[in-house]
Amino acid sequence: MKIAILTLPLHTNYGGILQCYALQTVLERMGHKVFVIEQKIKPARLPLHLMPFCYGKRILRNLIGHKSPIFYEQKYNRIQSAIRQNTDIFISRYIHIKKYKSFSDIGEDEYDAIVVGSDQVWRPIYFGASKIENAYLKFAERWNIKRVSYAASFGTNEWEYTQEQTYECGRLLKKFDAVSVRECSATLSCKQYFGVDAQQVLDPTLLLKKEDYINLCEATNTPKSKGNLLCCILDETDEKKELVRHIADEKGLTPFNVTAKIYDENAPLNERIQPPLEQWLRGFCDADVVVTDSFHACVFSIIFQKQFIVLGNKQRGLDRFSSWLTFLSLEERMINSFYDNNIWRLVLSKNINYTDIKQKLDAERLRSLVFLNKNIGDIK
Repeated sequence: MKIAILTLPLHTNYGGILQCYALQTVLERMGHKVFVIEQKIKPARLPLHLMPFCYGKRILRNLIGHKSPIFYEQKYNRIQSAIRQNTDIFISRYIHIKKYKSFSDIGEDEYDAIVVGSDQVWRPIYFGASKIENAYLKFAERWNIKRVSYAASFGTNEWEYTQEQTYECGRLLKKFDAVSVRECSATLSCKQYFGVDAQQVLDPTLLLKKEDYINLCEATNTPKSKGNLLCCILDETDEKKELVRHIADEKGLTPFNVTAKIYDENAPLNERIQPPLEQWLRGFCDADVVVTDSFHACVFSIIFQKQFIVLGNKQRGLDRFSSWLTFLSLEERMINSFYDNNIWRLVLSKNINYTDIKQKLDAERLRSLVFLNKNIGDIK
């Protein structure tokens, strides 16, 4: 059976890539042929009619001492390609992507089912506010296929849809054969705004076992990490740096990170290249403690049964963390104040009982797999 996965575009985000890899793997183990569908991303390019004006303006700025690249778009494309080089290798090796100029170019008979999810695929600012309806299969609304969402996320419990988007996406979601979401609050949002019942399920990364991820590291002979305090911090601040330094000093740990300064245009290019995804996974193998403001780094800390602390990241959506941690009775692992050393000391003084966590995850994993088998596994 041919199944398409529709999720956020895969670039340099480790969690986004791994959730897609995990869902694809699970569906393939169920016996299906699986592809991830994406729209081709056009390289940055000036419209032809603007070239004389923009190039002329840039030349003039350079002549009066304001140094800036005249051919900025070409430079940008080269840099982005360099930044993605390692994650692109993982994607091309493990994920079966089919790219289309537009979703409307997909043939009705190409797939028997489309699975939407996971990640923040239903968050307009990430999927694209002008085309969020496509995350609800607007392009396929007249097709005779099975429509299922798996662990789709709004990313926040604040409603970010316009009135028009709410109506249209709700209309489209009612055509789905089964709806599942990642957060508890998302079940409430689906009911309140769309009038649709949704089931909460696990993030796809949790459907695989730790050994599945270790195998990825071993397949590339990934070298040992250079420390034992893994810092997965997406939005770095002086306060977060200071907190990491305090933890390292008091615990006698060596901090290390496996992420690059992707968005820092002032950083040297070699510091902006995202390291191999397997190196990021290896970090969880080698760490004694993890400090993070990343949702999926929090998830992988639990997969690898590490002691961890989550730094609240409101900008990226606190609800993702609170829903997940509350489910596991680990809500105290997230702190929102980085100044009081007594807070993190208290958190790290309590070791996580992973025997209880494993029991909860095993039961929830089974329930999530039953959802997939019930709603997708019966396609013949």
